[in-house]
Amino acid sequence: MADLLGFVLSGLVSGALYALLATGLVLSYSASGLFNFAHGATAYLCALAFYELHSGFGWPAVPTAVLLVCVLAPALGWGLDRLMFRKLARVGETAQIVATIGLLVALPALGLWTVELLADAGASVEPAENQFGLPGVGPSPAKSWQPVDGVGVDSDQLIIWAATAVVALGLWVLMRHTPLGLKLRAAVDNRSLVELRGLSADRLSSIAWMLSSGLAGLAGVLATPLLGLSAHDFTLFLFVSATAAVLGRFVSVPLAFVGGLGLGVLQNLVAGYADFAERITGFRTAVPFLILFAGLLLLTRRGRTAGTAAVDPPPVDYLAGRSRLRRWGPWAVAAVLLMTSFYTVTTPFWTGLLAQGLALSLVFMSFTVVTGLGAMVSLAQATFVTGAALVAGLLLSHGWPFVAAAAVGTCAAAVLGALVALPALRLGGRSLALATLALAFLADQVLFQIGPLRNGDTGWAVPRPVLGPVDLGDDRALGVALTVLVAAAVAALSALRNSPSGRAMLAVRSAPAAAMASGVSVVRTKLVLFTLSAGLAGFGGVMYASYNTRVTATDFTAMTGLIWLAVVVAAGLRRPQFAVVAGLVYAVVPHLISEHLTESTHLPVILFGLAGLALANDPDGYCAALPSRLHGRRLAGVAGAGAAGVGAAASEAARADAGATSAAVAGADSTGTAASDAIAAGADSTVAAPAEAGLPSAAPGSADAGGADPTATDGARAAPSGAVSPGSTGAGTAGAARPGATPARALDRVGGGRQADTTGRAGGEAVAVALRVRAGYGGAAVLHGVDLAVRPGEILALLGPNGAGKSTTCRVAAGLVAPLAGQVYVAGRDATRDGAVRRSRAGVVLAPEGRGIFPALTIEENLALYLRGRDARQAVYERFPGLAGRRGVPAGALSGGEQQMLALAPLLQRPPKVLIADEPSLGLAPRVVEEVFRLLTELRDHGTALLLVEEKATEVLKIADTVAYLAQGRVSWCGPRAAVQADRLTEAYLGLASASEGAARP
Repeated sequence: MADLLGFVLSGLVSGALYALLATGLVLSYSASGLFNFAHGATAYLCALAFYELHSGFGWPAVPTAVLLVCVLAPALGWGLDRLMFRKLARVGETAQIVATIGLLVALPALGLWTVELLADAGASVEPAENQFGLPGVGPSPAKSWQPVDGVGVDSDQLIIWAATAVVALGLWVLMRHTPLGLKLRAAVDNRSLVELRGLSADRLSSIAWMLSSGLAGLAGVLATPLLGLSAHDFTLFLFVSATAAVLGRFVSVPLAFVGGLGLGVLQNLVAGYADFAERITGFRTAVPFLILFAGLLLLTRRGRTAGTAAVDPPPVDYLAGRSRLRRWGPWAVAAVLLMTSFYTVTTPFWTGLLAQGLALSLVFMSFTVVTGLGAMVSLAQATFVTGAALVAGLLLSHGWPFVAAAAVGTCAAAVLGALVALPALRLGGRSLALATLALAFLADQVLFQIGPLRNGDTGWAVPRPVLGPVDLGDDRALGVALTVLVAAAVAALSALRNSPSGRAMLAVRSAPAAAMASGVSVVRTKLVLFTLSAGLAGFGGVMYASYNTRVTATDFTAMTGLIWLAVVVAAGLRRPQFAVVAGLVYAVVPHLISEHLTESTHLPVILFGLAGLALANDPDGYCAALPSRLHGRRLAGVAGAGAAGVGAAASEAARADAGATSAAVAGADSTGTAASDAIAAGADSTVAAPAEAGLPSAAPGSADAGGADPTATDGARAAPSGAVSPGSTGAGTAGAARPGATPARALDRVGGGRQADTTGRAGGEAVAVALRVRAGYGGAAVLHGVDLAVRPGEILALLGPNGAGKSTTCRVAAGLVAPLAGQVYVAGRDATRDGAVRRSRAGVVLAPEGRGIFPALTIEENLALYLRGRDARQAVYERFPGLAGRRGVPAGALSGGEQQMLALAPLLQRPPKVLIADEPSLGLAPRVVEEVFRLLTELRDHGTALLLVEEKATEVLKIADTVAYLAQGRVSWCGPRAAVQADRLTEAYLGLASASEGAARP
C-alpha cells in the first residue's frame, strides 16, 4: 500500500507539470488553431533564466519566479504571436508544424548562447548546459517529511502541488466568471463570429498566447529541481503532456488539466508495476512515449475531408512548359562544376565537407518524399538513418560486401518505415507528427539499446567501399560518387512526381476524399510514400556513416531529426534539388560561422531553427520563393506596361463617349438595365449587358431608368440604375411597398466629368452602407462589379441563384473579405480598409448563414457578449420567455428556430445601424420563418438598414422595399419591389434567361 501511495504521489508531481503544459497548449491552440511544438522550449528558457538569475546573479527566488512567470514569459508569448503565430495561422498545417519545430530547436540554443556571451563579458553566470540537482523556488536543500511509513514528500513537491492548485482555481475563475474568459471561450467556439460581434480575435489570441507562455514559464520554474537544465528532457516533457491535450481534444482546458494529472500517475504505475520491464533496457524511460502513442491512436478523431480544398496548394511553377534544357540545365551545370572542383579547386577539408553535405542530401530528400509529396510530417527520419547504418555496420563486421550490406540496411529502414506507418496512417497533421516522434523516442530508448545491434558505445566500423578501380577512401572520389548518386536520386524523384503514380500521390496530398473517389487507394499510397522515404533516408544514413567510417547508436537522435526537418523546409520541400541545397548548407554554414563569427556551436542551431520563421511568409521555402518572386516582378513589369496602354486607350474612348446617354425601354416586359462589371480600372471594355428577363427598367429619364451609363470611365461598365458609385453612398431604388418609403435616387457615377458624392446622402436621404466592389478569394474574382446601397429603415433583398456571389457580397459588406477593387462606405465614411471588428463597432452587424450563435456557450453567455447590462438581457427574456427558462442551456442544444431567435433577440434590444442577414430562414419551419421575418421588419421600423439575402424569394418580396438581382457576380437589376414580376423573376432565378444574357456579354 505504501508503494502504491508513493507511486501516486510522485506521479501527481509530474502530472501537475504535465497539466500546466497541456493547459497552455490547449489555450494557444484553441485561440489560434496552432499547435505549439516550442511550448516546452519556452519552459526550458524560463527555467534557464531562473537558474542564472537566482544562482548566478543572486536574485531572490520568489521575486525572480514571479518576474519570469508574470512578465517575461507572457511578453515572449505576445512577441511570438505578433511576429510569427498570427501569420502561421493562415498557412498550411505542415508549415505550422515545421515552423514551431524550428522554434523548438532555436529557443534553447538562444538561451545557452546568451549565457555564453554573458560569461565572455565577465558576468557572474553559472554553467548552464545539462545541469542537474538545482535549487527551486523553495528552500535549498529541500525539506522532507514522511507522513506515512515508506512515503516521503519534500518541499519542492508541495510547492508544485500548491502552485498547480492555485493555477487551476485561477483558470476556472478566469474562464467561467470574467468577461475576458467569456470572450476567450467565444473565440474558441467561433473565431470569425467573435470578430463579427466587434471583438478583436487577434487581441484575444495574443492574450491566450500570453497565458499559455506564462503557464509554460511556471512549469519550467517549478520543474527546475526535478528536470535540471536539460533541453532534451523539457522537450520530452512537452511531448508527453501533448497526450493530455489530445484528451481535451485541444479545446477543453479542464479535460486537459485532469488528463495531465492522470497521465503522471499512470506513467508511474506502469513503470512501477511492469515487472517484465526489468528485462527490457530502456523500457521504464520509454513509458511516457508509449502512453503518448497509444493516446494519439485512441483519442484522435478523424476530421471531415470531403468537400475541402488543399490548405497548402503548390506554388506556381513558372518553368512549366519550358524545355528540359531550361529546367535542368543550370542544375546539371552546377553538378558538373561541383565534381570538377573536387579535383581542381577545393582543399581536402572542403572536399570532405562538401561530401558530407552530399551524403546528408540523400537523407534530406527523404523529407521531399514523405512531406513534399505526401504532406505527412514524419519526425522519425533520424530513426531510419540510425537503423540502416547500424544494420549495415553489423553486416560489414561479419564480412559482408559493402553493396550487399548497404542494400540490406536500406531495406531494413524501409521495413521499419512501413511498421511506423501502419498504425500511424489513420492520423494526420500534428497527430501524425507527434506519433512518429513518439516512435522515434521509443527507438532511441529501446530498439537501439539492444546489445547485438548497438555494439556498446563504440558502435560499428563502416569502411568506405572500393568499387573496382575506384577507391572511395579518397574524399574526392567519394564526392564525385555522391554527386552522381544525388543526381540520380533527384532525377528519379522528379520522374516519379511526373508519373501516373506521382500524380496519384499529389492527388492524395491535395484531396484524399477526391482521390479515393477516383479509385486511388489513399492508405496504400501513403504507405508507399512512407516506405520509400524511410528507405531513402536509410540509404543516405549508410553513405553518411561510410563517410565518417563509423556509426554509433547516438549519432542521429530523434532531436537531430528535428533540426534536419527545419533546414529542409526552410530551403523547400517540394523539389528534391532544394534538399540538395539544404544538405550542402547544413554542412557548410556551421564551419563558416565558426571560422568568421564565433566558435559557439549554438549559433548555427539558432539560425537553422529560426529559418522556420520564414515559413510564415514563404510556406514553400526560400529556394521556391526567390525565383517565383523574381518571375512575379518580371510579370508585373510586363503587365504594368500593358495596363498603361489599355488604360490610355480606355480613357480616350471614355472622353469620346462623354455626355452620351443610354436608351431605356419602358414597360414591364422590357430589358435594358446594365450589369455591373469589374471595378478594376482599365480591365474591361464599356459594353452593357441586358437585364434579366422579367426585371423591368424604369421609365426613361427617371431616377430608376435602366440601361448602360456610357459616362463611366476607366473602362468599367456602368452600374444599374438604383445602384451607386464607389465614391457615393446613395441608396438603391426603393419601392413604395410600405407607407413612408421614399424612392431612392441614383447617384452620380464616378467620372463622366462629375465628382461623386461621399457625404453619405442621396438626394437628401442618408445612406447606411454603400458598396461598389470587385471581390473574391485568393485573387480569383467572385464579384465582378456589385454596386448597392441601403438606407436606414429600408430592407434591400438580394436575390440570385446559388453561386451568384450573394454570401460573398455579405462578407465584403461586413468586412470579412477585403475587396480586390472598389470601395465600401458606412454612413458616408470610407470603410474599405476596415476589417470586421471596426465595421461591427461602427454598427454593421452580419448574421451569417446558418446560425449566428456560439454553440458551446449558454444562452445567458451568448446574450452577455452583445448586451453587457443585466437589465438589457432581462428585457430580452421578458420578450422571449422561452429563452428565459433555459438561460443556462448551451445554445447548441436549442432547436434551429430557437437558435435564430437567440441570434436576433439582442439586436432588437440594441438595434444596429446595418444588419446583413445571410439566409436567415435557412433550415427553419414555415411558422418560424414568419416569426423571423416579423423580427426583421421590426428592426426596419427601428431604423435599421437591412441587406437581406434569402432563398425564399416569394416570402422575402412581402417585406422588401428594394430588390436587387445578382447573377454571375454582377448586379443585373435593382429596383422597387412593386416593379418585380414574379413569373419573370422565377425564370431568371432558375437561369432560363441566362442564355440571352450570356450572349450579350463579351
